[in-house]
Amino acid sequence: MTALDIEEIPGVGPATADRLRDAGYITVESIATATPVDLAEAAELGESTTKKIIKAAREMADIGGFKTGTDILARRQDVLKLKTLVPEIDELFGGGLETQAITELYGEFGSGKSQIAHQLAINCQLPRELGGLGGSCLYIDTENTFRPERIEQMAEGLELADLPEGYIIPTPEEFLANIHVARAHSSDHQMLLIDAARELSNELTASGLPVKLVIIDSLTSLFRSEYAGRGTLAGRQQKLNRHMHDLFKLVDDLNAVALVTNQVMSNPGLLFGDPTKPIGGNIVGHTATYRVYLRKSKAGKRIARLVDSPNLPEGEATFMVETAGIKAC
Repeated sequence: MTALDIEEIPGVGPATADRLRDAGYITVESIATATPVDLAEAAELGESTTKKIIKAAREMADIGGFKTGTDILARRQDVLKLKTLVPEIDELFGGGLETQAITELYGEFGSGKSQIAHQLAINCQLPRELGGLGGSCLYIDTENTFRPERIEQMAEGLELADLPEGYIIPTPEEFLANIHVARAHSSDHQMLLIDAARELSNELTASGLPVKLVIIDSLTSLFRSEYAGRGTLAGRQQKLNRHMHDLFKLVDDLNAVALVTNQVMSNPGLLFGDPTKPIGGNIVGHTATYRVYLRKSKAGKRIARLVDSPNLPEGEATFMVETAGIKAC
């Protein structure tokens, strides 16, 4: 099946198509799933006109109606897996982190969240035969945790066997060049960076290195600091909900992996069990496809526990954080 050009949509001329592409709407599917308000703002059109464009796009892309389970299964064939290259963790995820899904890592400071994010920023650039996705990475940094020196250490520590014929492992500098980092300074800025990610992804797709991993480290930090107190909770959750849905729509369109890290808070009233729980409540819990709880263990080990998944059983995996990266115990 050949891809449809957005100029084929009734009511979309060359000038309108250019404005839509500049705003990140490069496929008929992305227009079909947009809201009239967002599309009107992006294309500088009236809302009634954008409603007609969206309706026509939905008919062309066959979006919006019911589908059989067989159709959904066929769509699932497009899902790819990004490996951590730690066998126990990859087995926990059923072969690796899925594209078209949001994976949330939560845990206390030092539990390994940012370390896994750095490792996957490298791994996503590897060819699929080596567990990667053959693409580039977008890294939204909200806590100033991205460290290029760490990328260099992990790139030098890669242990790869059975290289595809003709494949040369990139240098640390080449790995760094394909990780595009943006520092978010406020929750509004963080949300706007998802729109900027769409525009950048268009350029990177044209260059032959499509975006295959979008990292937000951490998801809730800025929202938590700006919306303090119970009186602001509803507003915070509403913005967080929209932000996560925008992220999901982005990686769904790109067939990419979304990885978000999250902070935890303690529940002192809990007498039994682990008193820590992730920030963001049900909004984050319901929107994240996979939730993984990270915690420290003895002798420098870390434990990853799969807490929530639509299709995988709960389970645990141990790993080590070494200078050379995330490694098996």
